Amino acid sequence: MAEPAQGALKTSHDGRWRWRPQWTARMALIPAMTITIVCFYGFIIWTFVISLTRSRLLPVYKFTGFDQYVRLFANERWWTAMQNIAIHGFLFIGGCIVFGYLLAILIDRGVKAEGMFRTVFMLPLSMSFIVTGVIWQWVMNPGLGLQDAVRELGWTTFEFNWIVRQDRSIYTLAIAGIWQQVGLCMALFLAGLRNVDPNIWKASRVDGIPVWRVYLHVITPMMRTVFFTVFILMSAIVMKAYDLVVALTGGGPGFSSDLPAKFVVDHILNRQELGLGAAGAFVLLCTVIAVISPYIHFELRKARDGGGH
Repeated sequence: MAEPAQGALKTSHDGRWRWRPQWTARMALIPAMTITIVCFYGFIIWTFVISLTRSRLLPVYKFTGFDQYVRLFANERWWTAMQNIAIHGFLFIGGCIVFGYLLAILIDRGVKAEGMFRTVFMLPLSMSFIVTGVIWQWVMNPGLGLQDAVRELGWTTFEFNWIVRQDRSIYTLAIAGIWQQVGLCMALFLAGLRNVDPNIWKASRVDGIPVWRVYLHVITPMMRTVFFTVFILMSAIVMKAYDLVVALTGGGPGFSSDLPAKFVVDHILNRQELGLGAAGAFVLLCTVIAVISPYIHFELRKARDGGGH
């Protein structure tokens, strides 16, 4: 009689083999893991395969090597989109982290009507990026929005026409994105601040250390895990940004506010360039891995070393 797999079964006091409880939980996770492998990793592989073909409207498995990548890297619009995502990512992630942390600190200091402020800052998060884009498109419209309103008040030389300027339109995406996501960042930072040991503040008051120095030199290093979480979440939003671009600027003027996700969707759905769009999607994935992996490795190594102590 074959012996049961070691670790799967255990012997009870009456000598019978019984299933370990943790294996029941692991088996329950198999369907979800299978779906993840097929739908995520499977489609990544399929996308790479399609990028090696001459597919246009429909998949055609006639391989042409890396011709689509040569076309992609020779496409000026692609490099504009990659430059834009670097600018947008830096401003959006940096703005969300800075403003979210500052708002969390202000609320953590015991501001009156805390519940009202939290609701106000979290409210934009309930809107989709399409709605956010439409709202900010109106606000930034030179003839209808903020510029027109300020000029009606008497400041006739006031200008805020970034949405129609090729050298400024990419910044409008960051403004609208920060406005929507800063509430989520604030909530995450506030949760982290509320878990800080109160004895730290008691000791700082006894030693006469200014509040800002406690936040800067003591609290902020303790919040490294929260910063890491916010960075990952906001990076994911940047990399898949599409609906905000479509609703706010449409990628224009020209392609001045174009992003890689819009480039990929446009070429797959509108230009019937499935192979080229797949190549763009795979390069974007590789870019995400190259940018985020060192930071993830650094943070996980720090956590592991810290846990070892």
